[in-house]
Amino acid sequence: MPEFLLTITRSFIAFLLLLILARIMGKKQISHLTFFDYCVGITIGSIAASMAVDQNIKISNGLIALMVWGFIPLILGFIGLKSKWFHQLTDGKADLLIEKGMILERNLKKNQLAVEELMLLLREKNVFNIADVEMAVLETNGQLSVLLKSVKQPVTSEQLGVPVESDHGPTIVISDGQVMKNSLNRLGYTHEWLVAEVLKQGAFEINDVFLAQIDSKGNVYVDLYADNLKREPIKQRPLIASTLKKLQADFESYALQTQNPAAKEMYTKQANNLQHVIDNISPYLK
Repeated sequence: MPEFLLTITRSFIAFLLLLILARIMGKKQISHLTFFDYCVGITIGSIAASMAVDQNIKISNGLIALMVWGFIPLILGFIGLKSKWFHQLTDGKADLLIEKGMILERNLKKNQLAVEELMLLLREKNVFNIADVEMAVLETNGQLSVLLKSVKQPVTSEQLGVPVESDHGPTIVISDGQVMKNSLNRLGYTHEWLVAEVLKQGAFEINDVFLAQIDSKGNVYVDLYADNLKREPIKQRPLIASTLKKLQADFESYALQTQNPAAKEMYTKQANNLQHVIDNISPYLK
């Protein structure tokens, strides 16, 4: 076999095995790595590269080495689940760097971390004053976790006693002219409703839409293939609020205009009922 074909074959085999190993080892290998994960990743990559281009290495030997280094993290991870001591041996343990606004110099030296580097990690967390920090922990993956003092933490809706509706986040319902039926059904909207919303924003049909999203308030964002057709997105909840207020005002107007006592009482009652509904749901229609 020609040398270039052999290199292509070996590279393809190495790539395929790397892909299989990556799927087996899981997402941890592509997340924030611990020192152990970092060493394993570099070693596996070096073995695969050498096996692909070094003709002196037998493919069988390269495959065995990749298999060994691929399954070592799995075996050690399983043992680490059973033994906390072994888990700390392979992954290390987190160190407390700041406690109650005081820097623990001994732990800084232990991790060979300069004050300037500590300040850099704090600034990445939008913390500029050490006195504001209740606790700062250097994790095993090199990231800094920061807990601010209570007086420096942002106020939450729970602390204020203000009810807040849950937010499912923007959900894509049209992608490249195709309706995502499962997402639409999960949100509780119909295909006909979606078509109507898309037409409001300049499209002539679903195929004109490159991307459409629905947020938790029912507002629809539409991006068309032809950008010159794009209109401002219509916010549904303020529109509903104004419609309800108009209906309530209409009932009051009808009550003033009619001379029929029964009709006047009915219109007044419905206006009051609708006003009560508006007062209750108005916080959710902003």
